[in-house]
Amino acid sequence: MLCLLKLNVIISLIIAAIAGGLLAGMPIDQTMETLIGGMGGNAETALSYILLGALAAAIHKTGLATILSRKIANTIRGKGTILLILIAIIACLSQNLIPVHIAFIPILIPPLLKVMNQLNMDRRGAACALTFGLKTPYIAFPIGFGLIFHGIIADEMTANGMKMVKNHVWQAMWLPGLGMIVGLLIAIFISYRKPRAYKMVDHVEEKKDVEEEVFSSKHLVALLGALAALIIQITIGSLPLGAIVGLMIMIIFRAIKWSDIDELMSSGIGMMGFIAFVMLVASGYANVIRETGGVEDLVSVAANMMAGNKLIAATLMILLGLIITMGIGTSFGTIPIIAVIYVPLCLKLGFSPLATTVMIGTAAALGDAGSPASDSTLGPTSGLNADGQHDHIWDTCVPTFLHYNIPLVIFGVLGAMFF
Repeated sequence: MLCLLKLNVIISLIIAAIAGGLLAGMPIDQTMETLIGGMGGNAETALSYILLGALAAAIHKTGLATILSRKIANTIRGKGTILLILIAIIACLSQNLIPVHIAFIPILIPPLLKVMNQLNMDRRGAACALTFGLKTPYIAFPIGFGLIFHGIIADEMTANGMKMVKNHVWQAMWLPGLGMIVGLLIAIFISYRKPRAYKMVDHVEEKKDVEEEVFSSKHLVALLGALAALIIQITIGSLPLGAIVGLMIMIIFRAIKWSDIDELMSSGIGMMGFIAFVMLVASGYANVIRETGGVEDLVSVAANMMAGNKLIAATLMILLGLIITMGIGTSFGTIPIIAVIYVPLCLKLGFSPLATTVMIGTAAALGDAGSPASDSTLGPTSGLNADGQHDHIWDTCVPTFLHYNIPLVIFGVLGAMFF
């Protein structure tokens, strides 16, 4: 609610954490200690985002993003719908085939803002396209980040008394994935088709003619740097290390000047620093909420309201996941919290393993779209707001909440009833 009133996300999270701690009877000093102590949970993620921002700024400085944006602009030939579909496809590939997550957004999207402005494209549609690509693949497909998501679901279900094989999770989760597709189609073809005017801002336009930018050795080095970052992320599993190596390659081979390093780091902090701090505070907030025991109490109260009715039970459990994930901002981190309560309830109410899977998976994924503290919304805003004309809450969070959480609830409940 504070975010909807346009209070800064970080301040909103801190106030919410203090309120949660005080309502649970925690002394305010203990609440703050718990908040600050829990911030380390996202420390690697925060560092990753700042370094990826610097890497994105370096790639942009070489002019590679300019060439790529021109290629895309020539491909779409003035058709905004094609651009949105292309953005959604690229975002999907960033989760499974080339798992770089949101790292591509500050590289690809800012150079495309000029094209979007010329088309009078409503950026809320672009935000929905990006969030679709950041969420749907891990929800529906056991590849890349999806393999991790499905693995957590299977492990937590098995640990809590209902055996589930990781390779079978997709058999239930394709249905919520279908709901995401419905939400995307509504956003692109119905909700945001009307033109919306934006001001042309100098710093997101290229100062020289794009056609004069010819692929050269520095662009090849930038590609090698990006590729090295990707390979290290996949093989070693370290985003910060990948970003550092990518930057070093561009510096050593002189695609980027030594004197530009400070500027690139400042650009990286400016581009992704806010996301980094939001993720840090969100981790601390989640730590406070877990320490209060409020999640377990909330689920227990809901269990008493179910009265053995499967339809009511499925609806309540999925909506509870929305409430929990909206605050915590991570679908992956929500699964262990809810599985410990959901699995025994589902066993008692007679839900099948696939029905339980779709409820846990949908409940965990719900709040990732629309949450002010989720990288699925922070990432799109970081690119679309490069010229200061895209509001995080009203242009990203609210549209993605409406277009994805509503169909996810509907398709999740349907899956729980028919699997």
